[in-house]
Amino acid sequence: MSQIDWTLIRAFLAVAEEGSLSAAARVLSASQPTLGRQVRDMEQALAVELFCRHAKGLSLTDIGHRIFPAAQAMRDAAGEIALIAAGEDDRASGTVRLTASVIVAHFVLPPILARLRDTEPGIEIDLVATDASENLLFREADIAVRMYRPEQLDVVTRHVCDLPLGIFAATSYLDRRGRPETVEDMLNHDWVGYDRSDLMIRGMREMGWPVTRDFFATRTDDQAGNWQLVAAGCGIGIAQVATGQSDPRVERLFPEMGLPALPVWLTAHEAMRRVPRVSRVWDALAEGIPATVRSPSVS
Repeated sequence: MSQIDWTLIRAFLAVAEEGSLSAAARVLSASQPTLGRQVRDMEQALAVELFCRHAKGLSLTDIGHRIFPAAQAMRDAAGEIALIAAGEDDRASGTVRLTASVIVAHFVLPPILARLRDTEPGIEIDLVATDASENLLFREADIAVRMYRPEQLDVVTRHVCDLPLGIFAATSYLDRRGRPETVEDMLNHDWVGYDRSDLMIRGMREMGWPVTRDFFATRTDDQAGNWQLVAAGCGIGIAQVATGQSDPRVERLFPEMGLPALPVWLTAHEAMRRVPRVSRVWDALAEGIPATVRSPSVS
């Protein structure tokens, strides 16, 4: 047991969660042979077989399943130790890792971060544009901008604003197909929607529009790609008003129609929220994101 170090447990967790050595190696930025050796070393140290090897990858044995929660608890504890230590950092300069959805990262944050770079040149920003939820406990991000209220323990949250949604279509599309005069007319046009996500379908059904996946003529779950399809003229789509109003290629349809807004929450681990550089980025976001809603250009 004294030979089991954290490196071996980390390898065990990655393989258990990813299901193969190759996928786990990508997550840990390690080589597949190294990861395989670490798993074997842990099995030898414990004198048990942790994984069943098969053609499609690796799966946990019974004893592997029993060990897995304890290994997760060790990872949580290691992350907590790192966060407590990081929270004592009193430097106003350094790197802040920020994660946000693809659309927010592409269309909302750049001018805010540009102003921040001007006023706080000592702060460097790592911006992670992803629609997945980055884990604040393991420092995958210092601050997360999320469109829902996080429920993770030991985090500080702040609701900063709601981003309004609108209906848009490219001028080129409307010139070609005509501008809808009624909602019924609009629903007979081509639409751009999501592929596997049912988020837009559920929202439209709540408005009384009985749509299905086949209603959308063009589909992608990549939000930035979705918007580019709308702007290029593939059909009508729904987007944040700030995004649509800043793009000269599109026109807003039925602006008087009230669509649900997207809540914006800032989230940080309570230990990191007190770090001066993180606090300054937090304040810049708390002030800058609502300004995109108030700005005349996106109203």
